[in-house]
Amino acid sequence: MQKAEIGIIGGSGLYAMPGLTNVREESFETPFGAPSDAFILGDLGGRSVAFLARHGRGHRILPSELNFRANIYAMKMLGVERILSVSAVGSLKEEHKPTDFVIPDQFIDRTFARIGTFFGDGIVGHVAFGDPVCSTVRSVFENACAEVGVVGKNGGTYVCMEGPQFSTRAESNLYRSWGADVIGMTNLQEAKLAREAEICYATLAMVTDYDCWREGHDDVTVDQVVAVLHQNADNGTKVVKAAIAAMPTERKCACADALKYAILTDKKAIPEAAKERLGLLLGKYL
Repeated sequence: MQKAEIGIIGGSGLYAMPGLTNVREESFETPFGAPSDAFILGDLGGRSVAFLARHGRGHRILPSELNFRANIYAMKMLGVERILSVSAVGSLKEEHKPTDFVIPDQFIDRTFARIGTFFGDGIVGHVAFGDPVCSTVRSVFENACAEVGVVGKNGGTYVCMEGPQFSTRAESNLYRSWGADVIGMTNLQEAKLAREAEICYATLAMVTDYDCWREGHDDVTVDQVVAVLHQNADNGTKVVKAAIAAMPTERKCACADALKYAILTDKKAIPEAAKERLGLLLGKYL
């Protein structure tokens, strides 16, 4: 299997990564099933990268249907140490305008039909998640936005909703009262699982609309979202390229040792099946 240093997860509007060289495609299974699509491996900005279309090429998979565990575990299988996630979001604040980018540092979970951990079935683990996003990758994203010349606010709260419907007006105003910045449907589970996999993770949240809270702003329609998606995709690609080129080669953050004190189950009590299933993640601790 080919290896990669940096993973890219492309969201709505970003289904490929232009500029890759030495391109090859890799399809494989994980202990948690198949990822969303084949991985596109190649070189970009002098670094080895792996690109995955979150919803599959052709946008075939609902947010609630995503196999988050397989997607992140596959990144680990490829040797990925950092994941750059790109996602479409709605804005919950006037200051975040369509085509602006936000780089969240916090999440609020409003999902209810998803699995967001590798643990269970005989093994218990609790990772620290007070700071759910890698600060190093966030800073690199911020600098890359400045280099490309797009608005990229470093910091903010991302509400992760179940979907696939957009918010009601009451929900949208509730999230605004909490001080949240943007709303999307995918990134929280990725962040949780990346932390358990000891992979650095950050999101480039591309604003497509004002959700439905803003007076004078018509209810969100798919056509409106798609129009901005295309505009965002071009800028998002430029930011990701700049971020990859500037990414430090050495990891000095705590993400790389997130599981060091996380496992509560007595090693002798862990079933062999669990050890085999999670060996890639837990091998150095077991």
